[in-house]
Amino acid sequence: MRLLPGVLASLLLFGPVADAYALDNQLRGHASPYLAMHGDDPVAWQDWNAETVALARAENKLLFVSSGYFACHWCHVMQRESYRDQKIAELLNDRFIPVKLDRELHSALDAYLIDFLERTHGQAGWPLNVFLTPEGYPLIGATYLPPDQFRQLLTRLDRSWRDEQARLRQLARRTQLQLQLARADADVSTIDPQGLDTALRQQALSVADPLAGGFGDQNKFPMTPQLMSLLDLQARAPDPQLGEFLRLTLDKMAAEGLRDHLGGGFFRYTVDPSWQVPHFEKMLYTQAQLAEIYLRAAEVFGRGDYADVARDTLDFAVREMRARNGGFVASFSAVDGDGVEGGVYLWDIDTLHRVLGERDTALARRYWRMQDASTPDGGYLPRRGESLAAIAAALGEDSTALAGRIESVRRRLLAERAGRTLPVDDKVLSGWNGLMLAALSRAAGRWPDSTYAGVARELRDYLRGSAWDGTSLRRSVSNNASVGRASLEDYAYVAYGMAQYADLSGDPGDRTFVAALLNLAWQRYLGSVGWRLDDAPLIPGMAEQPAMMEGAEPAASAILLRLAMDSANPELRRQAHAVAERGRASVQGDPFWYAGHFDALRAAVHDRDRQTERAPNASDG
Repeated sequence: MRLLPGVLASLLLFGPVADAYALDNQLRGHASPYLAMHGDDPVAWQDWNAETVALARAENKLLFVSSGYFACHWCHVMQRESYRDQKIAELLNDRFIPVKLDRELHSALDAYLIDFLERTHGQAGWPLNVFLTPEGYPLIGATYLPPDQFRQLLTRLDRSWRDEQARLRQLARRTQLQLQLARADADVSTIDPQGLDTALRQQALSVADPLAGGFGDQNKFPMTPQLMSLLDLQARAPDPQLGEFLRLTLDKMAAEGLRDHLGGGFFRYTVDPSWQVPHFEKMLYTQAQLAEIYLRAAEVFGRGDYADVARDTLDFAVREMRARNGGFVASFSAVDGDGVEGGVYLWDIDTLHRVLGERDTALARRYWRMQDASTPDGGYLPRRGESLAAIAAALGEDSTALAGRIESVRRRLLAERAGRTLPVDDKVLSGWNGLMLAALSRAAGRWPDSTYAGVARELRDYLRGSAWDGTSLRRSVSNNASVGRASLEDYAYVAYGMAQYADLSGDPGDRTFVAALLNLAWQRYLGSVGWRLDDAPLIPGMAEQPAMMEGAEPAASAILLRLAMDSANPELRRQAHAVAERGRASVQGDPFWYAGHFDALRAAVHDRDRQTERAPNASDG
């Protein structure tokens, strides 16, 4: 953990814990499964709201904001080690205002705190733990900490806050101003769309892994927003090197440990650069985006096997993640019911022999490569092994008969796996369901006779009904009650999904709903400088951004710009051009992280150039 400049020296003294106002844990019975599981912690967790912020100011205490999510393995570990430790709980309760966030319900605040930690620490993740002054300015932060280190940090920070409040307040405020300046955009008067394409291609290939595909050389995330932009670029301007890299990445993600080869779907990321060992959480947005990626790749490269991956992924989501109300649940945990990471997905030899017998165990180990020396702790993870044809030739068996045998093995393994407990976060998040609606709509367009159109229609009905109260989106719905406040990304993702569905349905009512969502997003979240993640933030410093960086999910600003450029509303198009111009410095300076904005910028530049060409004729008249 890296502390902000000047803080470390003031955290070296220890001091006694003083008596303070007693708080109660507010999370018992919370509608969020993640928050509810903290309801029995001895920590007096407060929900994030105006009353909690006011309490911190009234008590003149630092806010300890801990953000996580249900499927996060290390969030569970820190709960077990620290938040259920009585001494740590007493320290948090007496000297701080402890707040627990479900990042999936407070995405705007979570994104703001993640940005703070990345810029001051160099990296960030979950559990995300940040201390804020009573006024709401971030002071220091960390991710997972062992209990001894966490206890020491709390004690030192408590003493420093009592002894040097004025200096720490000044430090937090100064740091916030520096971060706002670092985010500011410079003006760029001209930009060449072809130059942008070249810059994106070059930057992507500069961080590409030529051996295993993907980006970087440590843990591997799919980086789906970037992959989609690169696929669009490859379709628009084919490049042999980029095409080879994209195929390598797609092949590796589909063949290795990122994918669940028995039950379908993808895990969120792998902890190694070769896609071998996943972090076993399954997120709805991962399934939605990767299904779209493989559908688009099937179009760009003309490969049916990519379409098969998309179909397998959507079939998993429809079968396992669909809720009764027509929406889809948020995630499956990385740990099983016994707290074992990946316990649902791993296989030891004894279990394989018990379920399959010796002969079919040998087949399963060849077909799903469950015989490598580099076995994850806890057992083998199925990955793509020898091909059906190669095994049939080696065994001297008929390929069709062998395929039936493999399918029988798969069914028996899945039946065994069904007896294992997999915790589910059953929140139905509007934004992520918007992404799933887009994927289902594209799939229904490719396979008109499939069930995807019907599933998409029911999801569309949920989003236009339960998730919409007539004037605003709900962030999530549980037992017919609204949970959390919708944010910019909810409006962007639902509008995107509805636009894709409107192309499928041709229903004018669907297009009207898209227009309503767009208008609300632009009215509520666009300021004088750029986009606000939250239309009513409780703390200062959440600066407006002309363009938002792509992360694990697409940038809301990029989606809203693209949809506005396609709008029939001339005023909305005019605003979109102006906002795109403001964000061009970011896009030009770091195209890989702003790749989703390219289409909008291209349209804005095209309109600008067309108006420039017409200007002399207008003046001559």
